[in-house]
Amino acid sequence: MTAAVLQVNDTAAQVPSGGTISEIRIEGTQRVEPETVRSYMLVQPGDPFDSERVDKSLKALFATGLFADVTLRREGDALIVRVVENPIINRIAYEGNHKLTDQTLEQEVQLRPRVVYTRTKVQSDVKRILDLYRRNGRFAATVEPKVIPLEQNRVDLVFEIDEGPVTGVQGISFLGNHEFPASRLREVIQTKESRWYRFFSSDDTYDPDRLTYDRELLRKFYLSQGYADFHVISAVAELTPARDGFFITFTIEEGQRYRFGTIDLTNAIPDISADELKPLLTVHQGDWYNADQVEKSITALTDALGNRGYAFVQIQPRVKRNPETRTVDVTFDVKEGPRVYVERIDITGNVRTLDKVIRREFRLLEGDAFNTSKLQRSEQRIRNLGYFKKVDVTNTPGSAPDKTVIGVNVQEQSTGEFSVGVGFSTTEGILGDISIRERNLLGTGDDLRIGTVIAQREQQVDLSFTDPYFLERNLAAGFDIFEINQDNQIIGQFNQLSYGFTLRAGYQINEALRQTLKYTLRNDNITDVQPTASPFIKDEAGGRTTSLVGQVLLYDKRDNRLDPTAGYFAQLSTDIAGVIGVSFVRGIVSGGYFYSIAPQWVVSLTGESGIIHGIGDNVRLEDRFFVGGDNLRGFAPGGVGPHDLTTGDSLGGNIYYVGSVSLGFPLGLPQELGLSGRVFSDFGSVFGVDTKGLRNEAGDVIGDPRSLRVSAGFGISWTSPLGPIKVDLALPVIKQPFDKRQFFHVNFGTRF
Repeated sequence: MTAAVLQVNDTAAQVPSGGTISEIRIEGTQRVEPETVRSYMLVQPGDPFDSERVDKSLKALFATGLFADVTLRREGDALIVRVVENPIINRIAYEGNHKLTDQTLEQEVQLRPRVVYTRTKVQSDVKRILDLYRRNGRFAATVEPKVIPLEQNRVDLVFEIDEGPVTGVQGISFLGNHEFPASRLREVIQTKESRWYRFFSSDDTYDPDRLTYDRELLRKFYLSQGYADFHVISAVAELTPARDGFFITFTIEEGQRYRFGTIDLTNAIPDISADELKPLLTVHQGDWYNADQVEKSITALTDALGNRGYAFVQIQPRVKRNPETRTVDVTFDVKEGPRVYVERIDITGNVRTLDKVIRREFRLLEGDAFNTSKLQRSEQRIRNLGYFKKVDVTNTPGSAPDKTVIGVNVQEQSTGEFSVGVGFSTTEGILGDISIRERNLLGTGDDLRIGTVIAQREQQVDLSFTDPYFLERNLAAGFDIFEINQDNQIIGQFNQLSYGFTLRAGYQINEALRQTLKYTLRNDNITDVQPTASPFIKDEAGGRTTSLVGQVLLYDKRDNRLDPTAGYFAQLSTDIAGVIGVSFVRGIVSGGYFYSIAPQWVVSLTGESGIIHGIGDNVRLEDRFFVGGDNLRGFAPGGVGPHDLTTGDSLGGNIYYVGSVSLGFPLGLPQELGLSGRVFSDFGSVFGVDTKGLRNEAGDVIGDPRSLRVSAGFGISWTSPLGPIKVDLALPVIKQPFDKRQFFHVNFGTRF
């Protein structure tokens, strides 16, 4: 641009004013038509020579980006325009990039082949590439553009890239913190210090956007601990002179810690008294101030009033701080808000997924009364589908003051899975599984899976299909086709081959209660019975068919089904078999309660009990309950309950119960390591086997005591990048002489 400015000044001097332009002659054009050049000029033949207008014409020609150089001069009454065209880009190449692919860089830069080359555009693209590397944590990256001239005024453009090392966070410090140590605050924020064990995480690279998020995390943490005056003064990231790391410093002001003072509620909604609403509040006078509890109170009030038909509710907390008493008075103002209805729901960004798949997750429909709580729940339900990388749900004013338009913008992600699993279990031994799954088949939301499990003591092949909204109703219907081959030689000197299919249909009664109905037809074969096996097992050899109708009723209030820290669940499962083949009635009830006594300290109590009763015949071996291993640590799989006292074979039982009391706790290591510990005590028993009055070879009946078994132990869990690993050491405390023990219990599995 400097050369252009100098040229303008020189031209102004070379083209004096005075006289009339007789012609404009264009020189030097190759691709650009002369008339195109004339069209950009502010003077035409017949106009007077005006140095100012000629000067502006020169600037206009440079502004087109078509020319590397432009000169204007006067020859008599003719104006001569000489141009040097910018070259055309023939090819763009990238060298030295290993962490970012060519495709990623091509999406970032604006220059393309067959586009006019300009130095300004190149420098802009260099900046874009550097910004991209910085977003990936590489602030030491450098980009050098190289131009290779070709014939016909073409060039090859090569970006030579030195990616440099990842610019990690070498240190995070806090200034102004007195109540909480720096180690505790480092656990609150998402940015982490670079450590060798964080090679699977990007949280230890500097990201300005993440730093802004960290400020908010700190604010929320202090507000939840009672520090109502807290604020972050600054968050500064300083790059080391070697450009190989950042030092981040948060300067904070904690302020005083407050307790809840007067808690009050005013209500302007008719037919409901304030006294009816006050019990819903989760904040209490004298407790430490907690902004999270204020939000929970607002949510509880909104949901309760919405369930009673008051969709247009506004709840505003009025907060008054009293520094002299260090208390915060909170008054919840409850009143009816403006009546707003959903005009329409616009869905964008779904390339493959059908609109109806997204729309059916909404708790709001066109014409419904707008409710913020239902809108948030709808957004969460769409996220829980797992079909989208990004979900944004907004509402904007509609065509009238009492109408709103809900907008849903999604970004699709891959829903197909090809997974290979490897692992080890003390119950199943070394195992591996291969499965192909599509969770959003043809964009309809249907789930199709084909899988196989190969283990030392079990092989399984299954085909599963689920339509989550069968017949466009709140009904998840599907089927399973399976074949399972179990090696039970260690338990009872026999193998079992089972194959068949299951038809199932489940529906959500409400947000917490779900029921599933199922029908199973299967064939079981007891094979490879050893000569030394118990006569009770030999008597079971052969095949039989089972036709079974069952249901599962689940009430689930856990905060997380995979790793709960609060809440409870209860489940009832019942089965009736007998239409074809074997006849029995079976019932299983299970439940659990989880309570967090401190951050990362979770007490859990779980239990399960079941009973099976044969109709017209004894309960068969394959239908009995076996206890030990996974459901009673400290004892081997099938190591508890009825045994042949001579052969030691496990026979299973018709009645069982198991339970566990556990305390999970942190190990004092960084959270992102995923390591936690636990102490536990398991208890249970199984008994009541049908034997038709047979006796074993020694003439003794089987050992079938109903006595309680108890074990105690401790364990370590690691949520590793390769999958969850659990190791438990348990010792039987109360046992029977013939029980089989197993001190170590290991589970390891992964998918990739």
